[in-house]
Amino acid sequence: MAKEGTASARLSQTSIVGRLAKFLPQATPVRIPVTLTRVGRESGAFSENTVIEFGTPREVLFASSVPLEFSETLRLQNSDSSLDAEASVVAVQYHNGRTAVAARFTREVANWIVKP
Repeated sequence: MAKEGTASARLSQTSIVGRLAKFLPQATPVRIPVTLTRVGRESGAFSENTVIEFGTPREVLFASSVPLEFSETLRLQNSDSSLDAEASVVAVQYHNGRTAVAARFTREVANWIVKP
């Protein structure tokens, strides 16, 4: 004899970056590992590996373990340097020691995969 039962639905958790992406309607999910480096700031210079999780034709969204500030300039570089661009922080959200960041390219990136 079969038993009836109920299963609880899994709650899909939106990442901190996904929550920030909701403010950019053009944001497309991507997964691009990059090295992130702070530019033009002698004190507090850092470099870290992260993943671009969303992109628009002009912006990238990623998580950082370092709190970044509005208008900071960053360099984003992938492993083969096909992406080597500067971007300026345009939005941040902090949550449990992590920072979700949206940064806008300072110049047009000819080989950027997200096109208008």
